[in-house]
Order: sequence, then structure tokens, then C-alpha cells
Amino acid sequence: MCDARHVTSEPATPAESPTAPDTVALAKIVARQRAEMDRLRDLAAMSAVLERAKGVVMAETGCSPNAAEEQLRKRAESEHRTLLEECWITLGGLAPAPSAAAAEPHAEAFPESAVPPSRASAVVDDASGALAALGRDLVHVSTPQELAGCLLEHLAPEVEADAVMLYALLPAGGLDLIGHAGIDERLAAQWQHVPPLSGVAALDTLRAGEPRWLEDLEADRKRYLLIGDPPSRWPSRAWLPVPGPDPSAGRAGRAARPGDVCLGVMRARGGPLSESVRAHLRAVALLCAGRLRAFDTRPGVAREDAPDVVRAVFDALPGATILLTPLRTTSGDISDYRIDAATAHAADVIGRPGSELVGRGFRECCPALAGEPLWQGLERALATGEPYESEQFAHQELVDGVAELCTYSVRAARLEPNLVVTWLRHGSSDRQEQRLADVQRLGNLGWASWNLLTHEVTWSSQVFTLFGRDPADGPVPLTRLPEATLPEDGPVLAHAVAELLRAGRPFDVPFRIRVAGRLRHLRAVAEAVPDSHGTIVEVHGVVQDLTAQRSAELALVESERAILTQHDVLRAERTLAGRLQHALLPLPTRPVPLAGLRVEVAYLPAQSGIHVGGDWFSAIELPDGDALFVVGDVAGHGIDAVATMALLRFTAKGMVITGSSLTGALARLNTLLLHSRDTHATATMVLARYSPAEHVLVWAQAGHPPPLLLRDGQVRYLDRPGGMLLGASTEPVFEEARCRLEPGDRVILYTDGLVERPGEGIDKGLKRLAEAVLSHHTDDLGSLAPLLAGVLEGDRRDDVCILDIRVPDTP
Repeated sequence: MCDARHVTSEPATPAESPTAPDTVALAKIVARQRAEMDRLRDLAAMSAVLERAKGVVMAETGCSPNAAEEQLRKRAESEHRTLLEECWITLGGLAPAPSAAAAEPHAEAFPESAVPPSRASAVVDDASGALAALGRDLVHVSTPQELAGCLLEHLAPEVEADAVMLYALLPAGGLDLIGHAGIDERLAAQWQHVPPLSGVAALDTLRAGEPRWLEDLEADRKRYLLIGDPPSRWPSRAWLPVPGPDPSAGRAGRAARPGDVCLGVMRARGGPLSESVRAHLRAVALLCAGRLRAFDTRPGVAREDAPDVVRAVFDALPGATILLTPLRTTSGDISDYRIDAATAHAADVIGRPGSELVGRGFRECCPALAGEPLWQGLERALATGEPYESEQFAHQELVDGVAELCTYSVRAARLEPNLVVTWLRHGSSDRQEQRLADVQRLGNLGWASWNLLTHEVTWSSQVFTLFGRDPADGPVPLTRLPEATLPEDGPVLAHAVAELLRAGRPFDVPFRIRVAGRLRHLRAVAEAVPDSHGTIVEVHGVVQDLTAQRSAELALVESERAILTQHDVLRAERTLAGRLQHALLPLPTRPVPLAGLRVEVAYLPAQSGIHVGGDWFSAIELPDGDALFVVGDVAGHGIDAVATMALLRFTAKGMVITGSSLTGALARLNTLLLHSRDTHATATMVLARYSPAEHVLVWAQAGHPPPLLLRDGQVRYLDRPGGMLLGASTEPVFEEARCRLEPGDRVILYTDGLVERPGEGIDKGLKRLAEAVLSHHTDDLGSLAPLLAGVLEGDRRDDVCILDIRVPDTP
């Protein structure tokens, strides 16, 4: 029997007391025993890995166990790896990786002869030490989730990794998250299943079989869908394929499933990954390949979860039906449904035979249906137990090899703890009935039939609604149909029915009925159906509601009558206003000489509309020999505008004749408009007084365009003195301006109808008038006609009034 001195390498120290145990020595003994047990446990686990690797080598070469172990040791020594690393690599079914020294950045930065041996050895030793530690820890990993945690623990100090994700390739081409570390459960659930889309870095990695180094966040955003909330959480990341077994290596018993796992490493540090980091990550992916083969990385669960009797029942069921089992996350939310049983006809809507659907995810097999609102309907049916039936939708399926668009709905019912989901195919008769119902509803009509042999009467539900009749009271026989109409419409409908029954003559008759006290306009169209002998045996008919149409027609007739009446009133008003205007504003037929000046006048009424405007002019000689010129424009049209024009025209002349100044006259006219309660009108005006003795034109204005002066072949508008619109303010300010006229001068006063056009500013109209005066200037009589033709175009919306004042060339 061995004592403690044979178990430990240190002798027990003497006790202070012969009777008390040496607790310090006992603690050391226990610690060393525990360490020895851990070492033996690790050795046993590593021995298992070694024995499996030896078996692979023996299968490849046919050598003995000792020769296989020796070969593994030589490989590890030549490649500067530990024996455990070489075993894992061998179990992964990979070709030997290049030496660590060749992958380090110094091998590219320096020629081989220039690399210091001590530095190369240190780099190799550091990398080998990290990989050796990872290889030892992989012995205790039993699930992909544990593998992700182990990788993050080793990669965090080595490459500054912040998170690790492991994705397995689904048979349908999508991805399933089989392990993760460094990310929260919410983000993991969000990215648990990835459909086979473009722009997914992990899928791109597995398809290409090459790593993807994502080192530029902005550029990577444009190319890939980046994982992260937000994606800027990990500015740099790497995706590496975990190599599968090599079929060409001839390793017996190994299924050829290369590259079905992808390793993702997320880094909170931005910038490019150095060559040493890339080489280390490749080595880690290489090392993981062997461990991943120790457990199945394919997503999904065993098909044995559903009893064989259930599958047998589903195999015998008609139609397209599947049995779903909810797959929940750690938080209890449903992430997907697993198909545990499926009928043979499920292939008609899903595209795969029922036997191939079992064990797969619902999102994978039905991506077009795994969305709102069907997904919510499934959850509600599972939670409440109430069956759910979706809206009808179109689905294209192959019928005898020909693509046909069919109509389906989905029904889900709970079968604790599963869901039974059935696709209901709606036949052509169902669709026709639905379309007929839609036509009746949209056209506000219904159909009816009267069998004259059996006296059976059939009405659609819409006919009962149109007649306001309770279906419990039954339909109305054909001969009694006129009794439901208004008394004045009954005889017409009765005659039409009699002719139909006697001679088979179809009819189309409008009539009226009262429903709930309201008048309703209906239309009945019917035809007779004879037998082979020509005897009428049945009548088919349609009843349509024309109330809205008739109401619109009556409203239109009333509107047309009102328009005609208003048009006649306006036409009479225009005639009256025109006669009044001609009486108040006589136009001279030739130029008028005033105070040594030659004055021509032109007035053109508006061409559009039926109203008469309020434009006017005055050109008179004053008692003192001066000449008074007035041009004005009253806002508005019609009788009121003509009345206000007459008031201002005669009042302005009277004020100036009796000695008022121009500004004084404008001020009094403004007061007159303000106190005219019946009109509330506004007006613009130009008052000008010419003194032949001084050859001076004194003028004032109230919100009116300025006069135009033509002198020596040049035109300009006179500078406007102060003045504002008449009838707009109780305290207006008016000023006078003076202009000395010279022989040959030409002054034009006008209203705004000459220069204004819809949609353009008045400055453009003033420029057009100035150019026309220059181009059409002549001393001949009647020169205003070509001038007006050059300025005006199209329909005139306003009246035009113009005074053309000319100073003779010789005094």
C-alpha cells in the first residue's frame, strides 16, 4: 500500500502537533490529485482523437496502427503543428495546409534568405501555441454552439474578435445558424434562417469556396446584407468556408459533403486584416473541420418525431395537407414550423413530393406563403384553437405539364401541439359564382327566372334587395310584377308582360317603385325560353337599379335649364349695358383737334364673356383753352361697372371744368367711391391737362399704367407720380407730374386691357406695346388699327381703350 509520498513529488511536512493533521499538506495533495485526474481525462480524450485519426490513416494507406501514429507525428513535426492539431486536420479530411512560416507576413515582406531565423521561429511558435491551445479545448466541445463559444474565447485575444457565427448550408440553398457567440439572442433569432438570396456574404463564401474579407464598411454595405444592429457595430468581418472531406483522397466511409459550414468572425476594430490574421483564421477554420465532423451540422430534427401512424394517415389523405410543429426560440417566439407529415398532393402547391417535405422548415418550402397575414393566422390558430382560413390567392401550378393559374385558400386548425394546414382549391364553378355575385353587386342588378310549367319562381338575393322585399315572403310571380310598381307605370309593364307570354316578344321596360318611402327607378329586361315545339316554358330576366342614373339625368336637365335661363338674363344685361355704354360714351369717327393737338380714340370691347366692361375715356377742351384727357377703368363688368364708369366720367370732367386741380379731383373721386354704398367699386384713372400756351402736359394717376411718349424715334414711359387705386383707402396721396411736349411728339394713354395677358407680367406687355408703337408709327390717319393688331392677339378678356395724342410738327 502506497502512502502520500508515493503519490506526490513532495514529502509531507511534519505536523506542529503530533495529533493534528497537516491541513496545508493535505490541500496540496488534493490539488495535485485533481490536476493529475484532469491531465488523465484530457489524455484519454486526446487518445480517442488520436485513435480515430490513426484509423483514417490506416484506411488510406493500409499500414499498421503504430505506423499510422508515426506518420501522424512526422506530419505534425514537418508542418510545425502539434500532434492533436494534425489529428483534427486529418479527421477533417483536408489536404495539409501550408506551413505557418510561409503564411506569415514576413515571408512576403522579406526574401526568404533575409528573414531572421529567430523571428520566423518565434512567429511559428506563437501561432502553433495558439492553435495547440485551441486544439486541446476542441476535445471538450460537443455541440456547434459550444464550438462557437470556444472559438470566440481563443480568437478574442488573437485577432480581436468580437463575435463568432457558424452557418450550415441547407439542402434548398439557404443557411441555418447552428452556433453563435458574442451576439444577443434577439439578433441570433433575426438571422437564424437566411433564405438563398444574393448579397449574403456567408452564402457567397460557400458558393465560391473562398474566404470573404469585409474590411470597408461603406463598400460592403453596397454589396452585402450586413449582420448587426446596427451593422457599423462590426466595421470589419471575415467569412471563411470550413473545408469538408476531400472525396479524391480516397478515405473510406466518408460522405462527400464539402464546404457546408461557414465560419464568421466579427471585429469591433475597423481596418484591413493583416496577412498574419488571415492566415490564423484559415488555420482555425482548418482545425474546426475535424471537430465539426464529430457531430451532424445539418439543420433540422429527426423525422422520427412524428409517429409512423400519422405519416401513414397523411399518405392516404386526399388534397394538399401538411402537419406542422412549431419551432420556438429561447424566448418562446415561433421562429419556424417543421413539416412532420405531408400528403402526396402537397407537391401540387409546394412543388416537392410529400416524402421530401418531412423534416424541412415551412419557411424553406413555402417562402412565398411564410409572410403576413398567413403567419399571424397560423400563430393565432395555434394559440386560440380557432381555425384560420386565409383570403383567396392565385397560384400557378402544373396540370398535365401545362402551367395553369388556380385559386387557393389556406386553412389551419390546431391538433395539439401541432397545426394541420390544408390548401383548398377553388374550382371554376366557385369562381364563376363569385364573379356573378361581383357583377350583380357592382352593376346593382339581379337575375330572375319564372318557370311557366312548374310555376317555380327564382330570384337572386340582389333582386329581393332592389324590390325591398323580405326573402322569407318569396319572389313575385311574373303576372303580378306590375302590381309592385307605381300606378302610372303599371299598365306599361303589364302590357309588356302580356306580349312576352303571348308572342314571346322580349321587353326592356323602365318603371318606378317605392321602397321605405323613397322612390326607386328600376329597369326590367326579360326574354322567353320556348321548348322544341315553340311553346314558352320559362322566362329569364334581369332587374337593374337606375335610381342613381335617373337622379343624375334629372339634375343635369335642371342644371341645363338654369344655365339657359341665366344665359338669357346675362345676354339681356349685356345688350342693355352695351346700349347704355354707347349712349354714355360716343366714339368719334375721325381725329379730333383739341388745343392744337390731334387726338384719335379707339375702343374695343372684350371678345370672351358676355359682360360689358367699365373702360372709358374723355377728351374735351376746357373753357380756358386747355385740353383735358381722361382714361379710366372700373373693376368688374356689367350694369354696375357701366353705372360707376358714367359716375366717374361725368364727375371728373365737372370737377376739372369748375376749377379743381387734377390731384384734388382724384381725391374727391376716391371719396365718392368710398361713400357709394351700392357699388363698393374701385377704379384706376389717368387725368392729363395740356396747356397750349406753355406746351406742357400736367398729369396725375390713380393706380393706372403710365403714358407712353414717342419722341425722335425713341419711346419711353413717363415717370409715374404718386397715386393709388380709387376706392381703396380713406387717406390716399396723389401727386402731379409735368412733361413739356415738343413738335412731333406722340403721347398714348390706354387701359390695362392693352398690355395685360393671362399668365404673364405687365412688364412684358409694356415692352410689347413700346415695340409695336415704334414699328407701326405713321402720321397717316387711322394708324391705331395696325398698332392694335400688332399688340393684341387671340380672344380679348378685357375691354381696350386708347387715346392717341399727337403734337403737330409745326406750331
